[in-house]
Amino acid sequence: MFTGIVSDIGTIARVETRGDTRIVVDTAYDTATIDLGASIACSGVCLTVVDKGPNWFAVDVSGETISRTATDQWTQGRKLNLERAMKLGEELGGHIVTGHVDGVADVLGVDPDGDSLRIGFAVPAAIAPFLAPKGSITVDGVSLTVNAVVDHGDVTHFAVNIIPHTQGATTLGALAPGQSVNIEIDVLARYLQRMEHYRAKAG
Repeated sequence: MFTGIVSDIGTIARVETRGDTRIVVDTAYDTATIDLGASIACSGVCLTVVDKGPNWFAVDVSGETISRTATDQWTQGRKLNLERAMKLGEELGGHIVTGHVDGVADVLGVDPDGDSLRIGFAVPAAIAPFLAPKGSITVDGVSLTVNAVVDHGDVTHFAVNIIPHTQGATTLGALAPGQSVNIEIDVLARYLQRMEHYRAKAG
């Protein structure tokens, strides 16, 4: 379980092709405090630490995960938003995040909005029921508030504002039109939609 508050920007140092794809990530984390088998969210994807050394850790990424995450996510030199698993008793600074990607969004535009950046995304219409203005969304592992939602047939557009702190503390400040990002919907919205589905069937 995570909160969507990024605590380091890692860099993919090496990609090894084997049964699964092994990713070696350079990090500022004190890896002596990370156990093998621990979970780390890598740009919104919950992965298991399978090896580590000073200032690096390794994870295995399945073909299924690669197929369901952002284009070029798992390439050498790629920057990743990192978050270690939440511990009981810690402050919940963002919102409840599971690290399970629900879909991929494409960046439509990045525009200055005061000191912030207003970033627009397009997502498949299947995700639309889970998006609401002022609701929570996770973009590449970052907990954000949805500012606007507009439906356009088979796709839905939504926008968020990225404040200067978030621009510097995550990879989102470097986004450009055409890039793709990982999206996780609010877990509460997921359960509410499921409840509505069964309520409608029962009615």
